[in-house]
Amino acid sequence: MAHLIQPLDTDDPLGPLPQEFAAIMRPELPSLIKEIGVEVTRAYPEYARLLDGPNGQAIRVGVEQSLASFVDLVADPTTPTTLRDDMCRRFGRFEAYEGRTMDTLQGAYRLGARVALRRAKKVGQSYHLSPTLMLSFADALFAYVDELESLSREGFLEVQSQSGEQSEALRRRLLHLILAGRPAPRGAIADLCEQTGWTLPDEVTLVAVRAPAALDRLSADRDLLLDLSDPQPHLLVPGPLNDARRSMLEQALPAGHAAIGLTVPTALACDSIRWARRVLELVDSGVIDDAPLIRCEDHLITLWLLSDPALLDQLAQRELAAVAGISNTRRERLIETLRIWLDTRGTAAQMGELLDVHPQTVRYRMRSLETIFGDQLVDPESRFATEAVLRALRLRARSAGLSP
Repeated sequence: MAHLIQPLDTDDPLGPLPQEFAAIMRPELPSLIKEIGVEVTRAYPEYARLLDGPNGQAIRVGVEQSLASFVDLVADPTTPTTLRDDMCRRFGRFEAYEGRTMDTLQGAYRLGARVALRRAKKVGQSYHLSPTLMLSFADALFAYVDELESLSREGFLEVQSQSGEQSEALRRRLLHLILAGRPAPRGAIADLCEQTGWTLPDEVTLVAVRAPAALDRLSADRDLLLDLSDPQPHLLVPGPLNDARRSMLEQALPAGHAAIGLTVPTALACDSIRWARRVLELVDSGVIDDAPLIRCEDHLITLWLLSDPALLDQLAQRELAAVAGISNTRRERLIETLRIWLDTRGTAAQMGELLDVHPQTVRYRMRSLETIFGDQLVDPESRFATEAVLRALRLRARSAGLSP
């Protein structure tokens, strides 16, 4: 695209801006950028919100790039503008993603130009610049703003040209890449974030949904990433699941039956969905009680104890080796008594109530356990391992529909 820094046709008496004018303008840039920021955010409060958000720094860099590029072009009309062009197109894409028209951005561009012109008049008086030169500056400045608007419109129309299906496909692809695990394909993720207008958060919360899944789009937040067509439907919530997000999910998932994973750094998103899906499996097997929305954080110990069935078998074989040679009926009674003791550290009377036996029976069983297990019930590490195994076996028995 041609750089529109020529103020008028080449045969106009005003002529182009002299290259020396750039040296006068450049020292004004830092304070001018701040002044434009104040004026624009005052006139357009929505931009004040954006500057305080995750895209704030990128917006500031874009404004600085646009102003610096104008000065660079005055100094040398052959200066490349690749970075500036890309930034302007991004501004246009962002307006489209936010659901605005180009009117607000155009207004901001033109307000910035008026602020710059106001500054130029003050500088012109200090340097005793001629009225003709100031007219040339004003003409060049507004021609330059027209070019910025044109570039932003390209980005705006690029987004509008994408169909809803294309956008959804890109967002699903982004979700899949985030869940691909480490090392994350950062370049591909960044490209898809750019194409979809989705800001990559520091933390995410994954939600596993029972199939077939349905979502009320009107109730769902716009920044969710989701794939409900997957055999294991799931969605991603940026950031932690606060009360507002939870209320949104309750409305957006009318059928319920979803498990909310832990909030984790985005690079660990695959762990959050893995735990959420495991919770749904444990609901199906009867280990965890069903509910419309189940939080993984309420069942962390259960997840941990049942995370590796084969390893649990090995631990159980080792920790319960002392009762392996005892008859089934007596072994079950002793193990249940041991479990109650490890859980409660209660008296014989208290344990008797829980076991529905006489306290004297409890005392007899405890003496037998002390004889059979010996130091295993005294050593803290061995006692903890035994307690963990018994808890896990009880959970597994519940999933099999057996009495604990």
